[in-house]
Amino acid sequence: MDNQLKKKYGLITAIAMVVGTVIGSGVFFKAGKVLTNNNGNMAKSLLTVAIVGLIMLICSYVFSILAQRYEKVNGLVDYSEAACGPRYAYYVGWFVSTIYYPTLTSTLAWISAQYTCTLFGWSAATDIHLAIAAFYLIAGYSLNALSPKLAGKFQVSATFIKLIPLLLMAVIGTVVGLINGTTLDAMTANIPVIGADGAPVNGNILTAVVAFAFAYEGWIITTSINAELKNSKKNLPIALVLGAVIVVAVYMLYFLGLTGALTAEELMASGDVPKDAFGALFGNPIFGTIAYVFIIISCLGTMNGLMLGCCRGLYSIAIRGQGPAPKVFAQVDKETNMPTNSSIFGLLMCGLWLAQWQLGIGQAILGTDFFNSLVSAGNPDAIFGYLPKYIGWENDELPIITLYAAYIPIFIVMMVKFKELNIVKRFVFPALAIIACVFMVYAAISAYKIQALYYLIVFAVVMIIGIPFYRKNAVSAESKSEEE
Repeated sequence: MDNQLKKKYGLITAIAMVVGTVIGSGVFFKAGKVLTNNNGNMAKSLLTVAIVGLIMLICSYVFSILAQRYEKVNGLVDYSEAACGPRYAYYVGWFVSTIYYPTLTSTLAWISAQYTCTLFGWSAATDIHLAIAAFYLIAGYSLNALSPKLAGKFQVSATFIKLIPLLLMAVIGTVVGLINGTTLDAMTANIPVIGADGAPVNGNILTAVVAFAFAYEGWIITTSINAELKNSKKNLPIALVLGAVIVVAVYMLYFLGLTGALTAEELMASGDVPKDAFGALFGNPIFGTIAYVFIIISCLGTMNGLMLGCCRGLYSIAIRGQGPAPKVFAQVDKETNMPTNSSIFGLLMCGLWLAQWQLGIGQAILGTDFFNSLVSAGNPDAIFGYLPKYIGWENDELPIITLYAAYIPIFIVMMVKFKELNIVKRFVFPALAIIACVFMVYAAISAYKIQALYYLIVFAVVMIIGIPFYRKNAVSAESKSEEE
């Protein structure tokens, strides 16, 4: 029993995990991309938000059904094992430990650092930017690995704090937009986007959907605390469904509120949507700066939730006797009741993917002109190295290809094996979830094309590396519990 995690979180923390882990930088960071890919049309942008939100709601509800039945070490890995067996569970655990959790976490650290640099007037994509991102990762690791209860309290606090600017924009922006007519104008806008060849480009809602999927990612990480959640079989399903509803509602209202702050043309032209929108809405740029403080806290709150998953990633397979050095990574510290070695591994993986993001895609995010200006200015601190295209893809969006693909076998097995469920729970919602997952995989591949192939090659290499660490005769978590 020395390596078992104790019950230390309640329902409020679980709901805050869902809301706080999902709502972070994405709604601020991806708003411009969604609008651009919809030619500034707010009706299509709201449809984009609703489509991805509906997918999240369906999948979270199906997983809530599983959460009512299984309560072991790590929700997603547990559900994979219960539905598809230990081998499948191992590879799902290996994927989330090495790719999914750390890519999202490192992205949030990088974005948090970018907003911090902007707030204090420092140059982005420099050694300062990278150092701040690394500091945030280490701070997130320290908080979760050394003081998990404090991490839970921070998660709850950050969740309420991050809702303040979103709700302000949602309420005040919508009222202002309806009064001055800009909301109605934005609903019918069709602003041409000029391509590299100088010709107008029609928007691509699939690209918008994939981009905004990042804003909804992270909710599944909440299931990683099911072994530490009090009355998990009751509270986790409530948290998954209620949290998802809150997120979708807040996102829809925030996008609607933006139309009261800026016109569709101004939103598309803005290089910094949240700062410009809040500054315009309240009539003073200082409010844009204040909003930045809330946004940084929002990003850090999300990163904290994601780091929680990173810390428990390798532990979830090591406790099953799987993965590299399972005895080492299954150890739980007696003082903190946290898997310390697994947490260190998660931090190292975050550092690796942070470097990939900085060197591979940082230029794409901040723009070529920005980097050219750094070079022409002779900035010695600029970090703008290129990585080969097959490794320089956007790691905040492309892993959803394999994540949603991994859900599909679980949902299929639910329909085949779970005979005690009623028709709606056994067939209707799992079928809808499968359709949603297939759509997300298709949308990601359609939007990114060759980049999707490059990602899948890297994914395959990482999974191949994990093959030697799978043990056919390893003792499962269930067997360990029976022995103890």
